Amino acid sequence: MRAIWTGSIAFGLVNVPVKLYSATENHDVRMHQVHKKDGGRIRNQHRCEECGKTVEYDDMDKAFDDGEHRVVLTSEDFEALPAEDNDDIDVLQFVPSDEIDPIMLEKAYFLEPTSKTPKAYLLLRKTLEDTERTAIVKLTLRTRTRLAVLRVCGKVLMIQTLRWADEIRDVDFKGVNSKAKISDKELEMSEKLVESYSEDFTPEEFSDDYQVELRKLIDAKIESGESLDIEKTFDEEDSEEDTGGDVIDLMEALRKSVDSSRSSKKGSSKKSAAKKTSAKKSGTKKSETNKSSTAKKRTG
Repeated sequence: MRAIWTGSIAFGLVNVPVKLYSATENHDVRMHQVHKKDGGRIRNQHRCEECGKTVEYDDMDKAFDDGEHRVVLTSEDFEALPAEDNDDIDVLQFVPSDEIDPIMLEKAYFLEPTSKTPKAYLLLRKTLEDTERTAIVKLTLRTRTRLAVLRVCGKVLMIQTLRWADEIRDVDFKGVNSKAKISDKELEMSEKLVESYSEDFTPEEFSDDYQVELRKLIDAKIESGESLDIEKTFDEEDSEEDTGGDVIDLMEALRKSVDSSRSSKKGSSKKSAAKKTSAKKSGTKKSETNKSSTAKKRTG
């Protein structure tokens, strides 16, 4: 991993030297466009609408256009802006961790301690854990001032950039203000359904099926060439039964869902029990075999 920023966390008179690393990466298979006819790669070109010529990046400026006014901004204009060049992550305040609405969270970054004696880093981590607080911080990334949260992630400190308050849209959907009556029985069945699906979240159990199948397709094409039998490569799975858009009674749907969830859990528990029984039998057989061979040796 390559650090994308170096500086320090600053709160009060305390400074914690750190390096910033991107905490996530994209696992999508990278592809580019080609000409269907001959397979030639297609390149994007920036063409001017006025003169029709292809324009290089160094010859481009940016413009603001609101429909009435059009203003061109040059690189000199941007350089004149009071953009901060700050190597500090400034702590603005400490807030209860549950006050951070997930809708505000954006990109995540890990913070590595760079001091030879990272006591201040460890102290800040321990303090945030014990007080169940999250720090609201301000930092400059690529000349842009960003608001972010500083929190604990396992054994490391993490920065997660935040959207500004005016970037969250206000909505007022009619459906959420409906006065449809929910019966106690419906609520009880709904809670039972939630309970039947309840378990600890283990993200490792889930995978991006589309990317897995896409990689499978690419590997199959590499192995067999462009001619490929899609049906043999991908086993067709039975599609779910189409209800045809029929209106289903809510209580009946909840009841069936609860029963289905319970059945699947019983099935998985039976399989688990069968595996354990099989393992015990196997162990017993091995033990009897060992005893038999030992007895034969003694008799011999």
